Amino acid sequence: MKQVKNLWVGFQVSFSGSIPFGYLNLVGFEIYKKSGLDNLFLFLLGIIFVEFWVIYFTLLFAKELMKNKKLMKGIDFLAVFFMLGLAFVFYTHSSSTSNKHSFTERYMLYSPFIIGILLNCFNFLQLPFWTGWNLYLIKENHISMEKNYKYYYIAGTLVGVFSGMLSLILILQFIFIYTSLVYDNLMTVFIPFLFITLAGIQVFKVYNRYFKSL
Repeated sequence: MKQVKNLWVGFQVSFSGSIPFGYLNLVGFEIYKKSGLDNLFLFLLGIIFVEFWVIYFTLLFAKELMKNKKLMKGIDFLAVFFMLGLAFVFYTHSSSTSNKHSFTERYMLYSPFIIGILLNCFNFLQLPFWTGWNLYLIKENHISMEKNYKYYYIAGTLVGVFSGMLSLILILQFIFIYTSLVYDNLMTVFIPFLFITLAGIQVFKVYNRYFKSL
């Protein structure tokens, strides 16, 4: 059945795409650690609320978006500075003794659902990610777009994002509950280093796409 195929393909793409370590997973992990599973669910619902609209519009306008080279180039460059900015923010807030917990506690003043919406709105890399995947899946006939079948695909992607992020966050909690020393150094050292590494990878991609042939 085309409905089941669309669901399964959407789930596979989004589940695998949500597993890599990113700032949304890290914030979700902090929310879960500080305020429990219920607030984590609300945070993830905020994530997939934005994800629905991103996937829906990139599904409809994938060809047009891919043709807009200036937009794609701008997003690629913006992602580099965004990753470096996150590294700076996490480092400055975590390295200060007086502000050790203020970064997370500041988020806790608001609804986790709203936090999820706002943070995912700044997830710039999801636009080229979903544009590229949707265009590929449509061209290769891996998903069906006639009638209302696209909504089955979108439903599969949302379930995949939710379950992928939830799985990673619960695994992180299981690991760090037995390694408190690692967790104490996570926000100070590992997370800023992670974002600097991601920024470096993005710089490499930008170079290959826009400057290598010059």
